[in-house]
Amino acid sequence: MIEVIANFLPGYLARQRWFAGDEPEKVEVVDHEQMGERLSWLLVEADGARYQLLVTRTQEGIPEFLHGNDSALIGTADGVIYYDALVDPEAAIDLLHHLAPDEEVSRMRPMGGEQSNSSLVFDDRLVLKVFRRIHEGPNPDIEVTAALAEAGFPHVAAPVASWEHVGASLGVVQPFLCGGTDGWQLALTSLRDFYASELQDPAESGGDFAAEAERLGDVTARMHVALADALGRRPGEPEAWLALMEQQLERVASGREWEPQARQVLAQVRRLGDAAAVRVHGDYHLGQVLRADAGWFVLDFEGEPSRTLDERRQASSPAKDVAGMLRSFDYASMVAMRERPDTGRETHQQQARAWEQRNRQAFLDGYFDTRGLAELWPGDSDDVRAVLAAWELDKALYELGYERDHRPDWMEIPEAAISRLVSG
Repeated sequence: MIEVIANFLPGYLARQRWFAGDEPEKVEVVDHEQMGERLSWLLVEADGARYQLLVTRTQEGIPEFLHGNDSALIGTADGVIYYDALVDPEAAIDLLHHLAPDEEVSRMRPMGGEQSNSSLVFDDRLVLKVFRRIHEGPNPDIEVTAALAEAGFPHVAAPVASWEHVGASLGVVQPFLCGGTDGWQLALTSLRDFYASELQDPAESGGDFAAEAERLGDVTARMHVALADALGRRPGEPEAWLALMEQQLERVASGREWEPQARQVLAQVRRLGDAAAVRVHGDYHLGQVLRADAGWFVLDFEGEPSRTLDERRQASSPAKDVAGMLRSFDYASMVAMRERPDTGRETHQQQARAWEQRNRQAFLDGYFDTRGLAELWPGDSDDVRAVLAAWELDKALYELGYERDHRPDWMEIPEAAISRLVSG
């Protein structure tokens, strides 16, 4: 069976959002395990990276849940249909029982919106996150979430069970935060309401998001303090951070006309001086936070998927997370505007900028009004602004590379942000 499946894998991988790149010339199955009568686990290597696949099969025709979900179909041979087991409710429940034998569940539904991983919700009580790209060593999401929960930080879902294989993390089971809505969807709802109005001031809109942005800023600051307490702090390394930023600049923007100005902005990271380095979220944006009845919760500490595991586990400046959320406010305003008709675009651009600026400031107010940040953010307000600009530019450069590889028609969003940031 493995040999049959392997023949389909180049085309299958090319259709997956979590696979970085075009159709690979060669896919090698480097490990596999039969986890039940119909459930097979495969570790494959393609283009120098490793990915895990969970495969099931049927001979009874295409299941209903595969209709309209063509990307989950792996291939058909000799009357057998092979497909991604994570879209099959029965196979997914078998997988959960394999990982958490004491948990009884009866229903599964996929959680949409993810790109780098796949998450499944069981009985609206548990969520299983399956890491698609596999790296050696502990997964930051499991490592950091467990440390924060043990330290008493209440805004994370503590792991129920983890899934590992030969020193690599494959997945994690956590409580499902029932009734929650992610920050991205809340922001888009606010923006749609604002764009549909004739208002210029988002504070006058019925869907104003600023109060939630301020609460989110407070939770973010307390997360950074808790991370420092739980996993330690050490002297910051502005020169090392700058070197990584410049490497990214060279990867995605070498030769661009604004490259010299970008280098000047990135160099402002040196103004952190004696700032501490702590473990951070690493890929912090509105899609990584959830608003539930008990408040904001922080999700997915895995870090930016295109960075190496070593980079994602390194201590860094809290400015990295703050800048990531600020970029997310801009992204939300642009994505919501792209939904609008071209007529009235100039008005919507003005509204987008006003919404982004209001929520940006509300988030920063909530963040810097929180106690315990003095050791993490030394310097005056000018230093803080300069350092944030450097990290925001670094994030926008990362976005540019990501969009170039995955969604080229979205490149204009980080390009516009880079233009603003390098022009001051």
